[in-house]
Amino acid sequence: MSSEEQPREAFQVDLHGVVDLFARHLYSSPRVFMREMLQNGVDAITARHAIDPTCPAQVRLIPRTGKTPSDTQLEVVDTGIGLSRDEATDLLATIGRSSKREEDVEKARGQYLGQFGIGLLSAFMVAEEIEMFSRSARNPDEPPIVWRGFANGSYTLTTITLDEYVAARGDDFPGSLVRLIARHDQWKLLTRTSVTALAKEYGSLLPVDVSIEVPMADGEVLWDRITQADSPWLATHPSQQDRAAALTRHCRETLGFTPLAAFDINLPVAGVTGIGFVLPNSTAPSARSAHRVYLKRMLVGTHVAEIVPDWAFFVRCIIDSSSLRPTASREALYEDEVLIATREALGKLIMEWTAELLNEDSDIRREFVRVHHLAIRSLALHDDQMLDLAARVLPYETTLGMFTLEEFAREQGGIRYTPSLEEFHRIGPVASAQELGVVNAGYVYDAELLGKLAARHPEWNIRLLQAGDVEATLTPLEPHEELPFFDYMMVARHTLEPLSCEPVLRYFDPVEIPSLFVTNAASEHQRSLEDTQTEVDNLWSQVLGGFAHSSSKRHLVLNAGNEAVKALASISDQDVAKAATNSLYVTSRLSAGEPLRHKEAVLLNESLTALLRSATQGADNSNPGSDGNAGPADGNGDTHGSHGDNGGSRD
Repeated sequence: MSSEEQPREAFQVDLHGVVDLFARHLYSSPRVFMREMLQNGVDAITARHAIDPTCPAQVRLIPRTGKTPSDTQLEVVDTGIGLSRDEATDLLATIGRSSKREEDVEKARGQYLGQFGIGLLSAFMVAEEIEMFSRSARNPDEPPIVWRGFANGSYTLTTITLDEYVAARGDDFPGSLVRLIARHDQWKLLTRTSVTALAKEYGSLLPVDVSIEVPMADGEVLWDRITQADSPWLATHPSQQDRAAALTRHCRETLGFTPLAAFDINLPVAGVTGIGFVLPNSTAPSARSAHRVYLKRMLVGTHVAEIVPDWAFFVRCIIDSSSLRPTASREALYEDEVLIATREALGKLIMEWTAELLNEDSDIRREFVRVHHLAIRSLALHDDQMLDLAARVLPYETTLGMFTLEEFAREQGGIRYTPSLEEFHRIGPVASAQELGVVNAGYVYDAELLGKLAARHPEWNIRLLQAGDVEATLTPLEPHEELPFFDYMMVARHTLEPLSCEPVLRYFDPVEIPSLFVTNAASEHQRSLEDTQTEVDNLWSQVLGGFAHSSSKRHLVLNAGNEAVKALASISDQDVAKAATNSLYVTSRLSAGEPLRHKEAVLLNESLTALLRSATQGADNSNPGSDGNAGPADGNGDTHGSHGDNGGSRD
């Protein structure tokens, strides 16, 4: 290769391809052209304020409808800095070149909305042709210019007279008029209805006067201002009640719900202000948050999720920032140290507000606890103060009624809990009848929350419910009371042995429950392991056998006070006794919320079949007409049925 410096060639850019890239990949929709037009106007006004602080701050939107859809146009008129011919040549002919690209990049970011140099170009998503009439405020003696850009990538740039500029714009003020001539497939976005809706969506909080032309029937022109002097959360009101009503109205209009509560957001270090609204209904922790974010009062997005921590799923925020950075599409935020710090600060603020609310005795607090108990549980996992508050205010289902964890620990001297709904439902009725206090920790976050509380408050004696806890409250039988059940219990032990279950005879309430299935996680894990060993080949069976270990057997506790169990003591047919035992085993598991697996389904079917067969045979044996003897006589001495006729009627 020659050591001489090789000549460099400039890249060629296909404007049509770039526009397609914008419309299909960079921006979510052509609708964002309005944001880019407003952004350019506001930035131009900001630049002019630097040299003329008294200049007017106005952006005028003028939709024009032609005879055909392709004649639809939109004019955007601003009182900004304007461009001279040299500036237009430098800025408008180069993709990515921006007047906001100063040597001090951070200063530019602090002053302007856009820094990417693609705002005007993005208008080609909706326009076949763009015209810009401009007069420079820096060099007012230079002639105005008109720049025309075309979707095929070409443009023209010429100087015009001041009269021509006035004829196009309507006045001789410095600034720019941008005219968009609609594409045939996007003309609806330039109609008055769409322009009004889009301008309000993106620019209603801008600090300049943005107005839309409203022509009247008599030829008079009115201007409908869509912006307001202050952000809703910074506006002054006669009273706190008026402010609360205004913020509630703003929430309904922008977010679509009436908030349960609201709190102010003010983070001076991050340049963030705004308002947070609490959802009026519960929402799933996995639900994606959607927050409304403005950058220097221009809307960035309505579904920005990364601005608050994931655990704050119960709030929706509307914020404005002067320091956060947008991505090139300006529809999301750039993940940098500023965004991370802002997210952490917002999380701390939300946590402090929630803690303050939970510390007060109010109707709002009670409604918040009722609706957002999951959110409180989630917060408690991230903060010890919230953990203590959750233990104090959250109601928990227990076998003795509804209690907070703090109340339950104080009254019961400790907390026993079940980590699943199935286990709580299994022991609930019996534990309640025996006045055994057990907390239901089967809902999301509960078991983890109790684990953290156990470490934080060891004096509360928090532990998992053990199988023996329930059995210890049941009343054992005296030896003379067990004697009538001796033969049946031998059959029951033999029947339940293959199921790794042992029968136990006790008295307990309610007597309507014939049996109770008592187990623990270790026993169920061991049973699952044994079942799997029988279903796989020898190699895997040996591997699984290495994990096997002895564990306590599961118990089928039979209620000696129940009439059905009493009847079992008098059964002499062992097949019937076995079928009845298997039926009690399966129904007890189902009552406990256990799934009906294939093996249990087969067992239940076989047991019911045996019981039905026994019942049918018993009915046949007790039928008087089935043993060949005559049936009972009627009042006339005749008999119903005869030998060989099973209950036939008299002829």
